[in-house]
Amino acid sequence: LVLELNQVIIPTYGTVPDQQNLHTPEWADFDDKPDSLFFSDGQRRVDFVLVYEDENKKITHKRSDRKKQKRKRQVYESNLINNGLQLEATRSVLDEKVIFVKVHAPWEVLCTYAEIMHIKLPLQPNDLKTRDSAFNWFSRLFRVDENIIKPEQEFFTAPFQKEHLSNFYIQDKDTFFNPATRSRIVHFILSRVEYATKNNVKKFGINKLLDSGIYKAAFPLHDSSFRHPSADPKCPSERYLLYREWAHPKNIFKLQPLDFVRKYYGEKIGIYFAWLGFYTNMLIVAAVVGVGCFLYGCLTKDNCTWSQEVCDPNIGGNIIMCPQCDKVCTYWNLSITCESSKKLCIFDSFGTLVFAVFMGIWVTLFLEFWKRRQAELEYEWDTVEYLEQEEQVRPEYEAQCTHVVMNEITQQEEHVPYTACGKCIRITFCTSAVFFWILLIIASVIGVIVYRLSVFLVFSATLSQHISGTEAIRKYLTPQTATSVTASLISFVVIMVLNVVYEKVAILITDFELPRTQTDYENSLTTKMFLFQFVNYYSSCFYIAFFKGKFVGHPGNPVYWLGKYRNEECDPGGCLLELTTQLAIIVGGKAIWNNIQEVLLPWVKNLIGRYCAAAKSEKVVPRWEQDYHLQPIGKLGLFYEYLEMVIQFGFVTLFVASFPLGPLLALINNMLEIRLDAWKLTTQFRRMVPQKAQDIGAWQPIMQGIAILAVVTNAMIIAFTSDMIPRLVYYWSFSVPPYGSHSSHTMKGYINSTLSVFNISDFKNASKPFSPWFGNRTTCRQVYRDFRYPPGHQHQYEHNIYYWHVTAAKLAFVIVMEHVIYFVKFIISYVIPDVSQKTKSKVKREKYLTQKLLHENDLKVVKKNMGKIADKIIKGVDSTFRPKAE
Repeated sequence: LVLELNQVIIPTYGTVPDQQNLHTPEWADFDDKPDSLFFSDGQRRVDFVLVYEDENKKITHKRSDRKKQKRKRQVYESNLINNGLQLEATRSVLDEKVIFVKVHAPWEVLCTYAEIMHIKLPLQPNDLKTRDSAFNWFSRLFRVDENIIKPEQEFFTAPFQKEHLSNFYIQDKDTFFNPATRSRIVHFILSRVEYATKNNVKKFGINKLLDSGIYKAAFPLHDSSFRHPSADPKCPSERYLLYREWAHPKNIFKLQPLDFVRKYYGEKIGIYFAWLGFYTNMLIVAAVVGVGCFLYGCLTKDNCTWSQEVCDPNIGGNIIMCPQCDKVCTYWNLSITCESSKKLCIFDSFGTLVFAVFMGIWVTLFLEFWKRRQAELEYEWDTVEYLEQEEQVRPEYEAQCTHVVMNEITQQEEHVPYTACGKCIRITFCTSAVFFWILLIIASVIGVIVYRLSVFLVFSATLSQHISGTEAIRKYLTPQTATSVTASLISFVVIMVLNVVYEKVAILITDFELPRTQTDYENSLTTKMFLFQFVNYYSSCFYIAFFKGKFVGHPGNPVYWLGKYRNEECDPGGCLLELTTQLAIIVGGKAIWNNIQEVLLPWVKNLIGRYCAAAKSEKVVPRWEQDYHLQPIGKLGLFYEYLEMVIQFGFVTLFVASFPLGPLLALINNMLEIRLDAWKLTTQFRRMVPQKAQDIGAWQPIMQGIAILAVVTNAMIIAFTSDMIPRLVYYWSFSVPPYGSHSSHTMKGYINSTLSVFNISDFKNASKPFSPWFGNRTTCRQVYRDFRYPPGHQHQYEHNIYYWHVTAAKLAFVIVMEHVIYFVKFIISYVIPDVSQKTKSKVKREKYLTQKLLHENDLKVVKKNMGKIADKIIKGVDSTFRPKAE
């Protein structure tokens, strides 16, 4: 590929020493046609626009700097013209300092670079018969009206070759290359044309010129206003149709016109919205089941025996609990946790177990069916062999190729940016930097934990905790609740702040790593950013689910952090409700913050820009100037949209056992997200450079990893965070003889049997509470569920047999649940093929046609020529061996 580029492009490179030899763009005045997408002649289409400020009118730079910038720009534009592009310059209507350079690619240039880039183009219409799905009548109700947006005709395609031009399906040269393909070809040229040579190193590419401020912007044009169709009959007004039928909020329940989105924005945008729409549709099933499990918990909470015991004044009201911190905390009644125990019954029910198992299977179905859908899109959008044949080397990589090495395969010299030793140094540095920042995130999480431990003492001393108190607020504003909510809010703020820092760090590390192609770059950045975000978002949830309240000792011998802070304890009902609170705050806060950041900020910036432009002039503004005042899309494009959705996918799957309403909230958010992203792209941002994409990249294996981890986390949440296993062990074993006294299996007496007894005389001086004990009671009950022998027993405060039964049951549950779900996942993965039979038939038919049309014609020519040669040889042989006439 590099050799091809050198042969085709590089001979026209090079700075021209003589100013007179430079080619310059044509100049033209604006013709007062605001919707026109053509040069002043009305024939040549504008495929790209470059924007710069006239160097002669700049006052912010030194004269010498302005001269250098002008020289680089003039050389760059001259080399663009040498490469066959046509340029036309027009001065801005609103600001005379700003100049727009319109770029047009003629037919010959498009054909040449389509062959270099291996772009697949139509051979003939698809002639395979397709059967309509049985659900077509239903899906038609939610589709876009075909009379408004006509379905795209299907073609068999092949990589373009100029020598086989007659075999391709060309009805009109002006429409053979659609606007998205034209813009992609022009951007390819813009990214590789040279503008200077320094120390025998060529400097090239529009990205560097943008970074250095020589150009202010470079973008393809929208084809119309989103508010009304174009007045120019040559312009198709696809942007207007996309806004009306796709991005408008009224279409929230409609299916997306994905082929039309792909045609306008390119495959990379199309595959994102296809994936997001598929994910959202699959969430409908998960949301329905999750709501069903939640309603089951609501309906059965009044029959929750252990919660009734907590609220019973004769049971929970008579149970005195030990202080939850040293000295300043006091004794308290179990009955004050009545409200939280009722709420816990909703989430910690049998329905939660069913839902966790269901979600383990759902996530497998989602990933397997998405593979099938992705395979269909790969074929329909001609990206099946994209990575192998078409993707080009990044200009930033090419610019650093100063080392010469021997290619083991071709046995030829090739240029690379670093030696083997240099590559090892880069990998070591990048890996070390990633681990350093992950450790920094963990340090911030530990800081929040220390806050929880220290502030709990303050809330315990400040908030009223009298046993005889009856204030209504005391039911809700307990020290545990206050600590949990404030810590969750602080954790959310820390997450948002650190995200900004980690984003810049990840980009710097990936730039230093210097990946070869754009796909390699995005995959590398994706891995780093997801590692950062995974630790950042999920670490606090993992702490609450699996570490809080697990290593606390007992009242007479508590465990301390850093020798100073007493470790946190869970409520008598466990930490499940606190985990639910944490998830609700982070998921809800993240959705609100992202929408503000992604939608409100661009809208406000564009509003201010339009106001300022309107204040300057009431003149007619051309299409390229209207688009220039929109927001730039950014170098990473949809990276942050994917990241946001995959983080949400993690919340929906990893901790769904504690938050069955998670899929419903995700569904509502995603229905809005699709339209907001579409609205943002269509109305607030410049048109993105259309790009190819074979799939969703590194996000696919990341989601597969999350799916595997989700089974483990949900099994462990049910086993170790919820109270389900201890209740089942009590019900089936310890409520009846020989351990219990009840005649039949029951949950009665569960609370009294699971809260260990502690003698207050065994408190150490360091932890003995200041508040005086009252009455004639000599014991208090341990706050968290722990199963220890009572005081006076020969093994007092050691774990009893109940503890070992429960531990064995928890481990057995985790192992059984994991193996059952993994087995079902394996069966589903095996039964559902990654590529449907219909798609396989289309691929085979296309390969056959490609072979027949593009290669067999060459073979016929060769056979014809070889036949003539063979005839001559035979004639020569005959004349040699024929007997001479006598």
